Amino acid sequence: MKNLIVIRHAKSDWNRSSLADIDRPLNNRGEHDAPLIGDILKFRGVEPDLIVTSPARRALETAKLIAKAVGYDSEAIIVRDGIYQQETSVLVELIRSLDDIHNRVYLIGHNPHLTELINRLAGESIGNIPTCGAVSIEFQIDSWAYVMDGSGRLAFFHYPKRHL
Repeated sequence: MKNLIVIRHAKSDWNRSSLADIDRPLNNRGEHDAPLIGDILKFRGVEPDLIVTSPARRALETAKLIAKAVGYDSEAIIVRDGIYQQETSVLVELIRSLDDIHNRVYLIGHNPHLTELINRLAGESIGNIPTCGAVSIEFQIDSWAYVMDGSGRLAFFHYPKRHL
């Protein structure tokens, strides 16, 4: 079985309009929410074999905070340019290319493509992934190469406001 946990980056700081989109950091709420989601994932016992993130600063900061909470080495986080501002089909190809030694992977990126990815892979509509939302999809397969539309089962959906 393969388990993909899709995580939208935590809330980012819009106060510095001079920054390029890719350089926006997390705001205070984002810095609070990412460890909270990490704690929830650890409590559920779904620590990752691999964390893959967008190169955007807010996504990488989210990845590092979650990694710390779940006990994952932040130096082992993989940054993939293909996650930033890419179509859903690019994300699916990235997933299909994952090494099969990894059974549980966290994929950290951006909307609207992450919500579209979940809807496509799970074959059901979740509405919208809010900032720092984490959605788990389970696949009854032995290889990531076999991930396809509708082949996943939605296992859980957590987001910070749900736990306030």
